[in-house]
Amino acid sequence: MAGAAGERALRRAWLVRGRVQGVGFRAFVQRHGRALGLVGYARNLADGSVQVVAEGPAESLELLSQRLQEGPRAARVTGVEEVQPPGGRLGPGFDILGP
Repeated sequence: MAGAAGERALRRAWLVRGRVQGVGFRAFVQRHGRALGLVGYARNLADGSVQVVAEGPAESLELLSQRLQEGPRAARVTGVEEVQPPGGRLGPGFDILGP
């Protein structure tokens, strides 16, 4: 995937901790990811955190990273850790995975 100016797409991943499940956090991430033109997903993990994987232009990924710190109004984010992104194909959109 390439950005609008033909730049190579980057992939980043985060684990978001705090009160982030059952508060619309994944839908919040999906909405912002789509608005930024990113592909990827957000999914709940068994430990109560949310995993976010996104691919696209560096500037858009940085903006998403900032949004993850905020979360939706009902969320209480206590930590955002950038982690090694998984391999594999993403897309074509920005999805919510899992229950």
